[in-house]
Amino acid sequence: MPTLIVTTREGEERAVAGQAGLSVMEVIRDAGFDELLALCGGCCSCATCHIHVDPDFAAKLPPISEDENDLLDSSSDRNETSRLSCQIEFSDALDGLRVRIAAED
Repeated sequence: MPTLIVTTREGEERAVAGQAGLSVMEVIRDAGFDELLALCGGCCSCATCHIHVDPDFAAKLPPISEDENDLLDSSSDRNETSRLSCQIEFSDALDGLRVRIAAED
């Protein structure tokens, strides 16, 4: 199983095994990170699964969609590495992916 490295809002870093084919949001949620709300359940309609992706992995991710971009525009913690974790499919190619849970809006 590929590994996802998650940094919490408080700065705690934890490596978790994730099943390929799930979204990064599902991997984070299933690992027990309660601060990632994911209120819409992965439908790309809220932005409560906002993360910052390590720049070293940016080229490995699918391009950001217009809907995802629009939702991220509402976040005060948005930056050039912002993504919605529900829109990234976790895979073996993303083994070692590092993400930080964004500040709550």
